[in-house]
Amino acid sequence: MDWSGWALFGLLATSVLTVVMIGAQMAGLTRLDLPLVLGTLVTADPDKARVAGFFLHLAAGQGFALGYAATFALLGRSTWWLGALLGLLHVAVALTVILPLLPGVHPRMASQRAGPASRSVLEPPGLLALNYGIQTPAVAVGAHLLYGAVLGLLLQAR
Repeated sequence: MDWSGWALFGLLATSVLTVVMIGAQMAGLTRLDLPLVLGTLVTADPDKARVAGFFLHLAAGQGFALGYAATFALLGRSTWWLGALLGLLHVAVALTVILPLLPGVHPRMASQRAGPASRSVLEPPGLLALNYGIQTPAVAVGAHLLYGAVLGLLLQAR
């Protein structure tokens, strides 16, 4: 496996995914602010949280890119469509398992059961992150399909 390709292309694919997610939020398609959600795991200050969350997201993207690269290596090939299929699996797990479980470990996120007395500053994402807007699942799916396709295409070219 080409480890320098994994590192560089993982960073590029994660950057593309992050730009799509932040752009969609700024365009009003979703209220999901992934750098804020991740960053408030480590700090309560929203400005510092966005910076920390951006770097946490890049690190997580590199970890996922390693998993994609290992899968491509096991399969003996890498294509844009295979990457997109992995992206679909990735986003399905994120929207149905990881995000709904996040309130259980996030110190600044309310749970579905938190009432008005809750001091949490973030609302829970809910299943498919629908609490952040009806278009959030579509945005997340599109961003992760693109992430996987970029990785598959670039790792194929190496």
